[in-house]
Amino acid sequence: MHSGGHAVSRFGATILDAEGLRLTAEEKALFAEYDPFGFILFARNIDTPDQVRALCSEMRAAVGREAPILIDQEGGRVQRLRPPRWCAWLPPLEHVAAAGDGAEEAMYLRYRLIAHELREIGIDSNCAPLVDVAREETHDFLKNRCYGFDAETVARLGRAVVDGMLDGGVLPVVKHIPGHGLALVDSHEELPVAEVSHEELSAVDFAPFKALNDLPMGMTAHVVYSALDNLPATTSHTVMKCIRDEIGFSGLIMTDDISMKALHGSLTDITRDALAAGCDVILHCNGTLDERRAVAEAAETLSNAGQARAESALEARRTPDEVDIHAMEAKLEALMNGRDHGG
Repeated sequence: MHSGGHAVSRFGATILDAEGLRLTAEEKALFAEYDPFGFILFARNIDTPDQVRALCSEMRAAVGREAPILIDQEGGRVQRLRPPRWCAWLPPLEHVAAAGDGAEEAMYLRYRLIAHELREIGIDSNCAPLVDVAREETHDFLKNRCYGFDAETVARLGRAVVDGMLDGGVLPVVKHIPGHGLALVDSHEELPVAEVSHEELSAVDFAPFKALNDLPMGMTAHVVYSALDNLPATTSHTVMKCIRDEIGFSGLIMTDDISMKALHGSLTDITRDALAAGCDVILHCNGTLDERRAVAEAAETLSNAGQARAESALEARRTPDEVDIHAMEAKLEALMNGRDHGG
């Protein structure tokens, strides 16, 4: 059980967010009490570089350690840092198409530059690569966020994304494990059901995750795989076992945001069901202070295995390699014929 605010040997089994540009006194107290493993930022938390740095410092001070701070900076529609202070990026699928034969190098450079922007303001983890394999019928909320339409291409470009971020000192979070490309509806609004055989799942959707099963952290898909279970992956012990055993993913597994409408039930029940299924950490976003408290209370602390995976993930953080950022920007611009990277 939670120790009621005293020091604990294990992190809280949550990743939480903040309401605004700086922490409130109530948020500082909540984070100090429950010691979430990490934090995540959204557009509402972003104003100026100095402000973001200050917010990150407040978050880490609240838990008394260098907690990971995550963000969704994929590019395209899903980018929390935007012009004029930060770069604009094409949606990944469009970027890959524009780069043509140079896609692998372009994706490396893109995410190495993104990592540079993140580290400069105190953020050290990005919820990427997204290695869901797109289909023509994939829902629009996801489709142009993907890297391609076949597993080999997606895995290869996913590895380039990983290398770019790790070289830039940013931890990757591979998503949405074990594969979201079969979604015909938006999981922010309703629960997708993937009605294909286990054989097709293994050959296509699971394949990029198997190729990247050495990554430090992964994020679940709120998707039902009818060949495996009638529960969404996030709360399915069967699917989580498949992720560990068949896909071979040994890193820390966080849920996708449990406040998304794909999941049904109270936040407390979803939290407990996801942890019982085998998730390590609960990602809860866009809630009230009371909702964050309820999730943190229900999640308690990481399991022994989860704590070991969390510590291993944190040990994967690197000091950024020394590079000439301006030269790297010029190289990407030349590669893309000036069609992608903007100031």
